Order: sequence, then structure tokens, then C-alpha cells
Amino acid sequence: MNSRHLRRIAVTAAAAAMLPLALTACSSDSDKASSDSGADKAASSAPAKETESAATMDEPFGPGCASVPAEGAGSFAGMAQDPVATAASNNKDLSTLVAAVKQAGLVDTLNSAENITVFAPTNDAFAKIPKADLDKLLANKAELTKVLTAHVVGEKLTPAQLEKGSFDTLAKTELTTAGSGEEYTVNDSSKVVCGNVPTANATVYIVDTVLMPAS
Repeated sequence: MNSRHLRRIAVTAAAAAMLPLALTACSSDSDKASSDSGADKAASSAPAKETESAATMDEPFGPGCASVPAEGAGSFAGMAQDPVATAASNNKDLSTLVAAVKQAGLVDTLNSAENITVFAPTNDAFAKIPKADLDKLLANKAELTKVLTAHVVGEKLTPAQLEKGSFDTLAKTELTTAGSGEEYTVNDSSKVVCGNVPTANATVYIVDTVLMPAS
């Protein structure tokens, strides 16, 4: 056997030895590519889930929202188009509040304000006040203005901010909130029955008790 023939056998043996290593490397690269692809898919689906969650948090919530009509000026979509006092006038459950706002001469003040939050008492909330006391309040413009502006905060508040918050009102009083999920209490006494309602210039939280500032 000559030297040329021996070299040919050596080369063939070396090639055969290298083949399993090459196959292993290809397999590893393929697995890595597959793994990377799966990770990319997971990463791309994560933001969609977060976006969906954020969108849900932006919607009105609470048992009182069931009475809001599905369409028209008094619907959520309709109220979102109007400034807050006008929007409230289209909600039948807020007619006493709207009458009080007109009595105090605050319609233009509320409609022209920017980025405010209004805690809006329902008709039933006003009905909790003895009639004689309510009539006296409605007849006293200065006191009525103080009570109504104690329901207004000079910034838009999200549900997350209400979990444990303390805010200055336009009446220069303090308003406190606590809760989580879809259950919030204002000033330790008033419950939010329909929250996070958008209007053109304000966020509204409809409450079941009038917030009376300390004398």
C-alpha cells in the first residue's frame, strides 16, 4: 500500500469523525432558532394582554352604571362629548345636582374648567338630607357653593389614585378616598356607584351620599 493510498484513508476517516459533530451543531442551531421564535411569539403577545387590561381600567364601572342609557346624550358616549355640567344635565339620576349647580351659578365655572374630577351625588343622595335642611341649603348661595365645590378636585383622578388618596377640593377642603377594584369610598361615608365616567373636560364619579364639608 503506497503513501498516497494511506493519506486518502486518513482523510476519509477524519471526515467521518467530523460528521456527527456537524449534525449536532446544526441540530443545536435549529433548536435555538425554534426557542428564539417561541420567545418572540410570547413577547409579542404580552403587550397585547397589557393593552387589553389597560383598556378595561379606562371604562366606567359600578352597579349604578346599569341605569345609564346605551345611546343618546345621556349615554357614556354622549356624556363624553359635553362639558361636565351639560353632561350631568342629560343624566336623569343627577337632576337634583344639576338644579343645585344652576342655583349656585356654577354651570359656566364647571363647564369651562379643565381636567377636573367631579364626585356627583345622585338624586337619592340628596334625598338622604332632611327636606328642611336641603331647602335651607338651596336658599343659601354661599353655603351651597361651598358644598358643591367640595365635590370637585382640580385634576383628573384615575381609579388607581382613589385606592388611598387625599385631595384638595375647589372649596379648599380635603377629600379622601379608599378602596380597590370597583369599590371605593369617599370621605369614609359615600360610596362610588358609577365611576370613571368621562366628559369633555372632567372625570365623574357618581356617589350615593352628599359630601358635606366640616363647618
